[in-house]
Amino acid sequence: MSAISLYFKAILSGVQSTRNGMALTWKHAWSARKSRKVQQVQDPQYFSASENTGIFTLEYPQQTIPVPVNGRYQLHNEMDDCIVCDKCVKVCPVDCIEIDPIKATGLVGTTSDGSPIRLYAAKFDIDMSKCCFCGLCTTVCPTECLTMTSEYDFSVFDVKEHTFGFANLTKEQADEKRMLYEQFVAEKEAMKASASVSTEISDQKEGDEKPAFKPSFKPKIPGTQGEESTPSEIENKVTEPEKPVAKPAFKPSFKPKMPPKSQ
Repeated sequence: MSAISLYFKAILSGVQSTRNGMALTWKHAWSARKSRKVQQVQDPQYFSASENTGIFTLEYPQQTIPVPVNGRYQLHNEMDDCIVCDKCVKVCPVDCIEIDPIKATGLVGTTSDGSPIRLYAAKFDIDMSKCCFCGLCTTVCPTECLTMTSEYDFSVFDVKEHTFGFANLTKEQADEKRMLYEQFVAEKEAMKASASVSTEISDQKEGDEKPAFKPSFKPKIPGTQGEESTPSEIENKVTEPEKPVAKPAFKPSFKPKMPPKSQ
C-alpha cells in the first residue's frame, strides 16, 4: 500500500470518528431540553435508556440526592444522654475518639432513659479525618447517644476542622470540678484517718484497764476421807490419768451333781 493511500485512509477514519462523536454530542444536547428526575440506585429503571436521557447533573448544593437511612456518615454525640462510659473509645479501631472524664462528688443527672450520670466530660472530641465509618461506637453505646447522621459533606480546607468537640464543660469549669473532687477525696481520707486514730485510742484505753478479780480454785483430788495427801501425791494424782479397771476373766459355773435315785 502506497503512502498516498494510507494518508487518505487516515483522513477518512478521522472524519468518521468525528461524525460519530458529534452525533452523540448533538443527541445529548437535544435531550438536555428536559431534566432527569432524581432516582436512587435501587430503582429498577435507574440504568434504562429511556430514564437516562436529559440533564442528570444536580445543581449542588441547591439540589441533593436523598441519603439512605442506613448510611454511615458524620458522627454526632448527644451529651445530655452521654454517661461518659468510655466504651466508644475502647472499641474504636482507629482511635478517633478522645475523652477526658472528671469524677463528680455526687449524681450529675439522668439521661432520657433514666441512666444515672456520675461523670463530667471535660473533653469529648471526634476526629472525622481518622474515622473509618465502621459504626462500632454507635453499637456499643449503652444510651444510644452516639449516632451517625445523614450529613456526608463536611469537607474543609484545614484538617484540624475535622475534629468535632462535644464536651459539656469549659476549661475553667473543668478545672473547678477537678479541684472540687480532689478536695472531696482529701476530706474523705482525713475523716477515715481521724476515725482510725479514735478507734486506736479507745482500744488502748480498754487495754489499760485492770481486769476484774477472778478467784482460782484448787483441783479436788479424789481420796479416802480423813487422809491427808502430800503435795507430790496430789501432783501425781492430778497429772496421771486414771487407769481403767480390768474386768475378770470368764468363769464357767457348773450345776451340782445329784445323787443317784434308790430303786
